[in-house]
Amino acid sequence: MSMVSQQNQAGISLGEIDRVVAGTHHDPHSILGAHPGPGGVVVRVLRPLARSVTVVLPDGQRFPAEHVHEGVFAATLPAGQAPDYRVAVSYPDGNGGSLPETIADDPYRFLPTLGEMDLHLIGEGRHENLWEVLGAHVKQYGDVTGTAFAVWAPNARGVRVIGDFNHWDGRGHPMRSLGGAGIWELFVPDVAEGTRYKFDVCGPDGQWRRKADPMANLAERPPATASVIYTSQYEWGDAEWVTARERGQQVREPVSVYEVHLGSWRPGLSYDQLADELTDYVAGMGFTHVEFLPVAEHPFGGSWGYQVTSYFAPTARFGSPDEFRHLVDRLLDRGDEQVRPSVREDTCLRARAGIR
Repeated sequence: MSMVSQQNQAGISLGEIDRVVAGTHHDPHSILGAHPGPGGVVVRVLRPLARSVTVVLPDGQRFPAEHVHEGVFAATLPAGQAPDYRVAVSYPDGNGGSLPETIADDPYRFLPTLGEMDLHLIGEGRHENLWEVLGAHVKQYGDVTGTAFAVWAPNARGVRVIGDFNHWDGRGHPMRSLGGAGIWELFVPDVAEGTRYKFDVCGPDGQWRRKADPMANLAERPPATASVIYTSQYEWGDAEWVTARERGQQVREPVSVYEVHLGSWRPGLSYDQLADELTDYVAGMGFTHVEFLPVAEHPFGGSWGYQVTSYFAPTARFGSPDEFRHLVDRLLDRGDEQVRPSVREDTCLRARAGIR
């Protein structure tokens, strides 16, 4: 196929495709996915190294796609066809044949997962619940479950998401920039809880660098550094404490603070064990408050937590985020003793802000 016919088949310039493949296109969704074309609906998919690609409709119809340029394939569907489709792909087996065909959903057929109000508030620096919209969050759209990835990288030339789901090769998952807020976003179907991931960021200097997610809910236990998709299942049991706090007069109540670094207070204890031993200790000693030295994830234990890499991920050294929630809940559940936890401001993470 000639370059001219390739360009006509794709319905887009090869220069645009080159930018998508390079990972530096600000809006790969404008190239990939389903778009109106002169002969119907043109579906373009990015499958680097694929031997064959077929677009499959819900009723089983199959439309073979032609390779256009640099791993981008295109197929034309009849006019009026709904853009609900899957992509069947086969790859070379290294011996002249093909591996078995796999069928998967396409990230580039979904709308943005952040709304206009979110982007407006982020752009003004006034969004008060960033951990709910940035990072990695499992979402469901109809019968499709996947993970919405979003990261703030205002100076990036391009961002890709990499992880277990794409063998840490981000060429097939470039993210889109949403307006002028500096947010890069991509919804990836079928990516589930427990999946490790990072962001591959192309800086102004053109260099690609792998970065952990600063808004992750969970990170790997150091010395590993990947972020991990995690959704809390914890049910708080602090209703009585919240009610007592609302009717209390904290400025007139006595305060005695016990500051503690969880890693050096009786070393080797988990969050669950600390929930019993630390709570009993501080209550027995008459303290009213517990102040944690930084507990947000950090790669170097010797820093005592002052080199934070994931602001909303309690360190995995002592257990899961929900086990940390249990520790906080247990400190609050002391009846009249009212032991109250807090976290050093250095971490940008408080015991009840961002982890609930």
